[in-house]
Amino acid sequence: MTTELAPGRTDAAPPPRSPGRAAFRLAVPTVSGVVRPRLVAVCLGLAVAAFLAFSVETAVGDISLPLTDVMRALVGAGDPGTELIVRELRLPRALAGLLVGVAFGVSGALLQTVTLNPLASPDMIGITQGAGTAVVAGIVLGWDAGLSTQALGLLGALTAAVLVYVLAWRRGTTGYRIVLVGVGVAWICTSATDYLLARGQRFQAQAALGWLVGNLNGRTWQQITPLAVTLALLLPAALLLGRLTRTLQLGEDVARGLGTRVQAVRVAVLLISVGLAAFGAAAAGPVAFVALAAPQVAQRLAGTSFPPPLTAGLTGAVMVLVSDLIARKLVPDTELPVGIVTGVLGAPVLLWLLVRANRAGSGG
Repeated sequence: MTTELAPGRTDAAPPPRSPGRAAFRLAVPTVSGVVRPRLVAVCLGLAVAAFLAFSVETAVGDISLPLTDVMRALVGAGDPGTELIVRELRLPRALAGLLVGVAFGVSGALLQTVTLNPLASPDMIGITQGAGTAVVAGIVLGWDAGLSTQALGLLGALTAAVLVYVLAWRRGTTGYRIVLVGVGVAWICTSATDYLLARGQRFQAQAALGWLVGNLNGRTWQQITPLAVTLALLLPAALLLGRLTRTLQLGEDVARGLGTRVQAVRVAVLLISVGLAAFGAAAAGPVAFVALAAPQVAQRLAGTSFPPPLTAGLTGAVMVLVSDLIARKLVPDTELPVGIVTGVLGAPVLLWLLVRANRAGSGG
């Protein structure tokens, strides 16, 4: 018994579709149809929260100012005394907190996405430790050779990043090897920093420790300008690379099948992440746990399977500004370094990620 085929049909089986491309096509409607409105709403909410925290940061001090007076001073419509307090004394500190939070948040989001590891961040794989070692060496040993803190921090972070990448290379790199080697490099840099601090004079050690903890006290326009220029250059590049890094979540073989140059993308992302972390650390020191916690908080707020860079940057800005407000008011008549507060708040996030990775039976 034969079955008549409908006109235009053939009895040939349809060609099998590539599983990688099918998975990619299925992921796109989910992102564009469900996640994107929520992502936009979360970004707007975080932007408003960052603006409010920024405004309160400029209003709080030895002389508290109403927010209305702060707004007038920012646009040049306030009285001379208020404008002097806001623009020259408080605005650099608030801007430093905002920009440092954005830099660390975006840097951590890029690293966690490209390594597929929520434990990957500049302060976990040795990047900020490398910057710290270079800065402390410049202070204690006089190796600065006229270089600024920003230049020393960038040089140390780049050196640590190159060392991690070279040691992790074995016919290519994987996220797991980058994190594993990075932890080892971080401990080497930490040990070198401790040795330099023990060798240096007391005043040198005090100056170095003030930077190593992560501090926004006494920030000036000279420290903010290089970070602002770095963000203006690297943040658009980080957002453009976001789509390419998301294809890596499908696996290296699938990403290559989709036309992604995996190693080139990894190198580009690492360079951008290192630049952001290095200049952020140079402006305020290696503020602890912001690059680790901000992307994870942002990912859960946005409901995505990866940390969105812009959302992570805004989350980092809110974290640093709110932490600095707590540091300034927690102990009466004492301004604690902001890194102490972010460390206390970020440590539970690290423990939670470790417990979660252990329950999942993965390396993070």
